[in-house]
Amino acid sequence: MNTPIYDFVRGYAESDAARLHMPGHKGTPVLGPEPLDLTEIPGADVLYHAEGIILESEENAARLFGSQRTVYSAEGSSLCIRAMLYLGMQYAKRQGRDPLVLAARNAHSTFLTAAGLLDLEIRWLYGDGLLTCDLSPETLDAELTASGACLVYITSPDYLGHVANVKALSEICHRHHALLLVDNAHGAYLRFLSESRHPMDLGADLCCDSAHKTLPVLTGGAYLHFGKSCPRELVDAAHRAMGLFASTSPSYLILQSLDLANRALSEDWPQRLCKTADRLDQLKSQLLADGWTLFGDEPVKLTLCPKRRGYTGEELAAILQAQNLWCEFADPDFIVFMFSPNTKAEDFERLEAALSAIPVRTPITETPPSMPRPERVMPIRQALLSACESLPLERCLGRILAAPTVSCPPAVPILTCGERIDVNALKMLRYYGAETCDVVCQEKILDSGSK
Repeated sequence: MNTPIYDFVRGYAESDAARLHMPGHKGTPVLGPEPLDLTEIPGADVLYHAEGIILESEENAARLFGSQRTVYSAEGSSLCIRAMLYLGMQYAKRQGRDPLVLAARNAHSTFLTAAGLLDLEIRWLYGDGLLTCDLSPETLDAELTASGACLVYITSPDYLGHVANVKALSEICHRHHALLLVDNAHGAYLRFLSESRHPMDLGADLCCDSAHKTLPVLTGGAYLHFGKSCPRELVDAAHRAMGLFASTSPSYLILQSLDLANRALSEDWPQRLCKTADRLDQLKSQLLADGWTLFGDEPVKLTLCPKRRGYTGEELAAILQAQNLWCEFADPDFIVFMFSPNTKAEDFERLEAALSAIPVRTPITETPPSMPRPERVMPIRQALLSACESLPLERCLGRILAAPTVSCPPAVPILTCGERIDVNALKMLRYYGAETCDVVCQEKILDSGSK
């Protein structure tokens, strides 16, 4: 497959051109990649008005992913999530319907802040825990019937490796004339398994992929995909939606990386992916035989539940880090490892040896607090943009959350802006290590209430 962006930039870098334009480094190597770091000069195309080499590369990606259209992001899936919600809002308005979003509660904080900026109303769909929301088709059908919503938003795969039944959920959405929006940030690779499990092949209307999370792409590279069933007017608005939130100075290093990934994905990368999944299956089987408890069903993600072995996720992560084995994420209950075709064979072996050497201790029986369902007392946008103050947790009971208390990873808010902090919320905040919250200033609430 051709690589038009990379070829143009490489040709320019080798042309001995006088760079009388941005960036200020003028192609002089300091870190190393500066000669290949360009701005949108003539011939380099313009990312969110693409008509030349970027459009050609995006069309290559669309063919690879089986989408109606694919557009690039040099600012991760966060940009794509904002664009998806904007397009969903446009769809609702065209339908003459309220832009109400039914959203699984384990959404990334970007979804929350984007909904606040766009002043969207959210109706949350809850699961059993903070990071996973196993939404059944029956539940979704009932919620759509009751609400009349025309937008549904899910995260799949989630941070722990649970993959939703996108096909069944998409069928329910389309029966209700609703769009299914999928945060597939962790699942770009799903298209390239021996049998695709990618949302584009399972009926999603819009989805984002963080290419950098699982594909051979630099950090920040991502895709916004439009499914075959997505209304054409939304497809035509793709670049307008992205440009509304994006920088006008995209990284050409990231764009080249996305461009080169097309060639890798069209060659032997899928075969290497399948070998990686097979190797991880072997590791999972061995860990199960050794008494470890696993979670999730992602083919290239390993999630352990170490409390049954007598360790918290953070404790286990520290033990492994001391051996220079670094996980993706750890919290009190889980530890997550991510693999790819670029994972070395010896790294599989090192992890297996390290885990097999960890002695069994008395199981930890403490479980996470139940997921709070706090009262919403203020619209998300109003709370997000209100004057706020940061207070220690013990002074937050009864106050209104202004900004989500969250770390990345996993960037899943325990509470959302505009919700009242109750006893259950405080328990969960303490459990996950929060010490302070940003809350709406009370005098501002009184001022607004007196008008």
